[in-house]
Amino acid sequence: QVQLVESGGGLVQPGGSLRLSCAASGIIFSLYDMVWYRQAPGKERELVATITSGSRANYADSVKGRFTISRDNTKNTVTLQMNSLKPEDTAIYYCNAQRWSTRHWGQGTQVTVSS
Repeated sequence: QVQLVESGGGLVQPGGSLRLSCAASGIIFSLYDMVWYRQAPGKERELVATITSGSRANYADSVKGRFTISRDNTKNTVTLQMNSLKPEDTAIYYCNAQRWSTRHWGQGTQVTVSS
């Protein structure tokens, strides 16, 4: 059974930092591209950052320079380090594992940026 479990969300003030983690089980983690998405209230889900199976990272323009995605294939985890957070970063953040046409999703973790 495939499981993706996100953690690390919470409430943070503007300019602050959070570190999200996603622990995967039930898949050969190293073969999957790992993606963080987010969905804000009333908006469509959007891609935030991707790290390929070869550890190549890509970012949405809105988070470039502020967020860093990384992976640890020995621990089957992917991490999103979020710095200089803005109120517009408020959303539910989802971990996603992709390989060819296969998609697995986590349950999401809430991130709220507010003073």
